Amino acid sequence: MTKLFRVVVLGLLTFSIPAAWADDAPATAPSSAQAPAPTAAESAAPAAADAAAAAAPTEPTLIGTDKINSGDTAWMLTSTALVLLMTIPGLALFYGGMVRKKNVLATLMQSFAITCVVTILWWLIGYSWAFTPGSAYLGGATRVLFNGMTIMKDANKITVSHLALTIPETVYAMFQLTFAIITPALIAGAFADRMKFSAMLVFMSVWSLVVYCPIAHWVWEPSGWLAVKGVLDYAGGTVVHINAGIAGLASCLVLGKRVGYGKEAMAPHNLSLTLIGASLLWVGWFGFNAGSAGAADGRAGMAMAATQIATAAAALGWMFAEWLVKGKPSVLGIASGAVAGLVAITPASGFVGPTPAVIIGIVAGVVCFLAATSLKSALGYDDSLDAFGVHCIGGIIGALLTGVFASKEISGADGSVITQLWGVGTTLIYGFVMSFIILKVIDMTIGLRVTEEQEREGLDISLHGERVE
Repeated sequence: MTKLFRVVVLGLLTFSIPAAWADDAPATAPSSAQAPAPTAAESAAPAAADAAAAAAPTEPTLIGTDKINSGDTAWMLTSTALVLLMTIPGLALFYGGMVRKKNVLATLMQSFAITCVVTILWWLIGYSWAFTPGSAYLGGATRVLFNGMTIMKDANKITVSHLALTIPETVYAMFQLTFAIITPALIAGAFADRMKFSAMLVFMSVWSLVVYCPIAHWVWEPSGWLAVKGVLDYAGGTVVHINAGIAGLASCLVLGKRVGYGKEAMAPHNLSLTLIGASLLWVGWFGFNAGSAGAADGRAGMAMAATQIATAAAALGWMFAEWLVKGKPSVLGIASGAVAGLVAITPASGFVGPTPAVIIGIVAGVVCFLAATSLKSALGYDDSLDAFGVHCIGGIIGALLTGVFASKEISGADGSVITQLWGVGTTLIYGFVMSFIILKVIDMTIGLRVTEEQEREGLDISLHGERVE
């Protein structure tokens, strides 16, 4: 493991060199459309326009309830439910079907427990650290325990986030909570079959606050240092997928391989569950990407179209690559390809049109297939359910190609591969190092891994006292 660890660290450092030496790129506000030509009245009153722009809130604020848009609110409530659907039951079934029968309940339990734990942490401090202004590196404490998030019925006042002015802040906070839930849940695919449940709860709790919240703040809060540099991440290519994938790799390295890995058959016990889970992920991802518009508008519609097209292209790309290499197209392959496409289009979905979406999807399908097979085999790490190969590699592809294909007509933002490298390199290094440290500390205290006897018996019985008959 020591040799592999050195190889991975050197690779990450090499990958990040271009970002470290890149010139700072000016931030460009990703508006939904280019500004129209000013009317005569507007031209005659530039001072008034400047005053209005200066008055735009830079932190959560109290507004009149008449300024809330019911259409935007309805769409964001729907999107919130769709993204929660991605974790429970979507991801739970996707992962649950891929493990051996003796570990299926433990795998389902991980997704469900993470949903509960992260919800409480988000209310406690996570939302405030991620989405309120503080420093360039971490948000403030103004929304601890959701303090100040209110509705005044008699006064016709309600709080809104400065990042979504037409919906209640409660809706925005719940929408972002669903992202905070699925991100650590994705990591669990890397260490399936071998981590203690107690250690998993501690790791996910600390990781959510120490890794997820700061990176979300850097990229999505306008005062975050990566946002200021102009890093584009529409719905979570860096914040969610690269972040979770690189933490998954750290988990593989610290925990080591499963007992019998490479010597015993470890085939998925129920691919029907996996395909159902992948299908729920696909449907829920419309809330993930189209919901990130924060409104029921044209940009949400374009994000939805890009998501559907890229996913189909990636599923076909993986399927044909596998067909060519292995002689048969598999159900697991086409489902994994679809997820790879969903991952890759996530950072780009609000910045690109349909044709770039096809390219992003095909590249993600083929490259993620190679990462989940050839790369894993060559380096010898045991990424149980390919969290690194699909989410980290797919996220990197999507983030970099966002810099290539970002359309100013769609978003008002200019793309830059060099700028995108800042986001990719920073997330890889910070996410890996912090995850590795957290895991090592847990291992030295309460221990990370179940015993060999428990692992052979299966986590369902040994950790939860239950089994699937």
